[in-house]
Amino acid sequence: MSFHALHHGELPLVLPNAWDVPSALAFVRAGFPAVGTTSFGVASALGRPDGDRATAAANAELARRLGRLPVYVTMDIEDAYTDEPERAADYAAGLGGIAGVNIEDSTAGRLVPPAAHAAKVAAVKERRPGLFVNARVDTYWFGQDAEIAATVARATRYAEAGADGVFVPGVTDPDVLRTLADAIPVPLNVLAVPGLSPAALGELGVRRISTGSLPYRAAMRAALTAAEAVRDGGAVPDATPYAELQAELTAHARAEDG
Repeated sequence: MSFHALHHGELPLVLPNAWDVPSALAFVRAGFPAVGTTSFGVASALGRPDGDRATAAANAELARRLGRLPVYVTMDIEDAYTDEPERAADYAAGLGGIAGVNIEDSTAGRLVPPAAHAAKVAAVKERRPGLFVNARVDTYWFGQDAEIAATVARATRYAEAGADGVFVPGVTDPDVLRTLADAIPVPLNVLAVPGLSPAALGELGVRRISTGSLPYRAAMRAALTAAEAVRDGGAVPDATPYAELQAELTAHARAEDG
């Protein structure tokens, strides 16, 4: 099944978001057919905040290393690290064998004009027609023009420019989700919504569910819990055995060196 087809299955595609090779390998081991990345996780691992265009080089390297995985990979590339459509296309085209990219219509926490984002989408699709371009609409995420009409207008503009899907993070209201899914002409992607299963979100019209930075943030919490347990003499939590992770990384390195 193609990456595009995964957005049209019986249930929405659940896309876990990795931040490095080991997290991506863990998701592959768990049986996910596709893996995304989280720009927050990648930026945080660099000691940088999300959305300040600090992850371009790290994401390019991560794409190179994940491109050999036996599943589809889609990269979160913030706003493509540029205001220029052709430079955005250059960056996306240089990401090797990945199946898709997620490009947001905001820079430094502010929405950009929809025409500017549509131009980026069009440039990327012209350069790599087979790449699944997921256009992120940040109206609800940043609370700017956070209403259905403005969101649909942006999403429709991006779909007309060639976007294969639209990501609207920050929406949790079922009625809003259903209205957006009905109005947007391409598959709707949202973040996981507490209390709504994939089946329930699918009934609302959602076709892709991203974990976003949740796994990364959960891993940070788990790391702190483990360290505190050792310090305080508490019960040490279960963890994946060292030998298992070492063997997995060794196999991946050999495949890379191939």
